[in-house]
Amino acid sequence: MTTPLVAAAVQLSSQADVEENLARASFWIAEAARAGARFVALPENFAFMGEEADKCRIAEPLVPPFGPIASAVADAAKRANAFVLAGGMPERSDDPSRPFNTSALFSPEGQLVARYRKVHLFDVDLPDGTKLEESRGSSAGSPVDLPIAEVFGLRLGMTICYDIRFPELYRALESKGARVVTVPAAFTLTTGKDHWHVLLRARAIENQIFVVAPAQTGKHPRGRQTYGKSLIVDPWGDVLAQAGEGEGYAVARLDPAYQDKVRRALPSLSHKRL
Repeated sequence: MTTPLVAAAVQLSSQADVEENLARASFWIAEAARAGARFVALPENFAFMGEEADKCRIAEPLVPPFGPIASAVADAAKRANAFVLAGGMPERSDDPSRPFNTSALFSPEGQLVARYRKVHLFDVDLPDGTKLEESRGSSAGSPVDLPIAEVFGLRLGMTICYDIRFPELYRALESKGARVVTVPAAFTLTTGKDHWHVLLRARAIENQIFVVAPAQTGKHPRGRQTYGKSLIVDPWGDVLAQAGEGEGYAVARLDPAYQDKVRRALPSLSHKRL
């Protein structure tokens, strides 16, 4: 039987300075590892939250030799002796003006072991006047490219932020054997205060999976404000851990034996008809 995994969801308040953002991310990876985490997840846009033109400029290919962003995460994973999820970073695409928003998983040896390119892009006009058009500056990934990685024996599926509103994606990952799903995010304050907890708990309950959701918090360039409240949710929908205000992390123990108990007690996954 797979042994329990201690996981951490890092909460950041990333700005436009890539070097400073990477230093802060590396610091919190090390802190989470010192607290016992063997899997550490960073939020969406952990390396950069600034102007779109600058995002295109810093986008890098996810192939060795890695660029500055991927190299920093790979090095931090090696130092922490942990799997580290680069929650969402700009990866070069065929369109120089529209990189992918990519989540990348690095092993304790610093090797890239899985990559997911965000499928659902956030194009909205919110009631508070916030207008976001992610598709203007990002290319969407393919919905058929849904990797499943192994983190110390636990099968892991990867998603990003706005994906959480599309339950069919999580059912697809569960059907492929995912026991844990990551949701790195930069949820707006407007939507986060009403929907963040509800959506994460719903996806966990529906699929009887663990959900690890590291988030951005606070004020950022371009007038953006994010909700924070990084969460780790269990297969029954209980919140195992939540980050407080400001930067930090939430840490919790993911126990596959408990997950199996939940699935035996309420065998809804075996009742699927679609």
